[in-house]
Amino acid sequence: MNRKGVCYDVGRVMLGVNWRPKFDAPVVHRELGIIKNDLHCNAVRICGLDIERLIVASEDALALGLEVWLSPEMWDKKQVETLQYLVRAATEAEKLRQKYPGKLVFSLGSELTLFMQDIVEGDNFLERMSSPAFWDNIRAGKHNQPLNAFLSAANQAVREVFHGDITYFSVPLETVDWKNLDFLGVDMYRDARIQDAYGGMVKAYLAHNKPVMIGEFGCCTYQGAEKLGGNGFIISFGMLPDHPELNQKLPRGFAEMIEIPPRVDGHCVRDEGLQARELADQLGVLDAAGVEGAFVFTFISPTSTYNEDPRYDSDMASFSLVKSYAEADTVEEIAKQTARQGNQLLGVNVDPGIFVRFAGEVGKHGKIYPDMPWEPKASFRVVAEYYSLH
Repeated sequence: MNRKGVCYDVGRVMLGVNWRPKFDAPVVHRELGIIKNDLHCNAVRICGLDIERLIVASEDALALGLEVWLSPEMWDKKQVETLQYLVRAATEAEKLRQKYPGKLVFSLGSELTLFMQDIVEGDNFLERMSSPAFWDNIRAGKHNQPLNAFLSAANQAVREVFHGDITYFSVPLETVDWKNLDFLGVDMYRDARIQDAYGGMVKAYLAHNKPVMIGEFGCCTYQGAEKLGGNGFIISFGMLPDHPELNQKLPRGFAEMIEIPPRVDGHCVRDEGLQARELADQLGVLDAAGVEGAFVFTFISPTSTYNEDPRYDSDMASFSLVKSYAEADTVEEIAKQTARQGNQLLGVNVDPGIFVRFAGEVGKHGKIYPDMPWEPKASFRVVAEYYSLH
């Protein structure tokens, strides 16, 4: 595996909810330095919506010596608006590419069947997944033609302003025409359904004769998370037992997943060791499959904060390599955003004060990195060891 990486979110935005509400350039610089020097990465996939944030973080990473895979993501918008956004981002990225030639790869998006309008029915991710026709259309392959038409148009438009390598990060249910892209990208999570087939599924992508990059893989931090894979976040909906209507509004498949993990006293059980073992094993499988590189999902999830009370430990439902502590100036903002998302996604009104309970100890810093509002998990150490030895 030549590219050893991690995903770094500078602010993905879903239905108005920013996954990194606070962007502090000195903190970003410090974290990128840790990613390079302590996690032993030589590449980083920088994701988010705001172009200025993306460029600031990318230039910082490039200056530190990391290869950057720039992943601008505008979710749940029309194709025309998404394409215009990608061209704007690519125009700014070209300035960095000229300064750091051969060190910047541009992504045309990720999992657009799920995260962009007009490929399958639905205005947002949850509406698309809730549509009765969703899986019938996917099995029939009806999404592939509009997806590839968009990628062809985006590839052509972006290459007019960006003159480096280009990729796209797909999801396994998509059949992408890769011939005009420089790297094959796929977000590939392992779960109970494909436990034994995972390595073979990854290896099948090598038949396209393109270097294969795994854009996302990982596991959440609780017992049973390995069974859910990329859907591990779904238990967060089950952490509000006083609001059962939340689960009733979810697609049936999601609601069923919430019941899979074992529970003690009604709540999931935190297990950093399981996450660490899963990541070590998956890295070995990906390496053996012959991929060019991989990005662990994800370095940090600031809105999923750690709480000693397992009823409110939202870090369990995150894939991050570090557990975040709540910061005083973001607690109420995150609570308001989460309540607003519940209303917009599910039509359920929840008092933001309920989400304040999830903050845990506010203002705490780590012991290993006392200048950072987070602490490395066991998975951080395992990934660092694997990358340093391979």
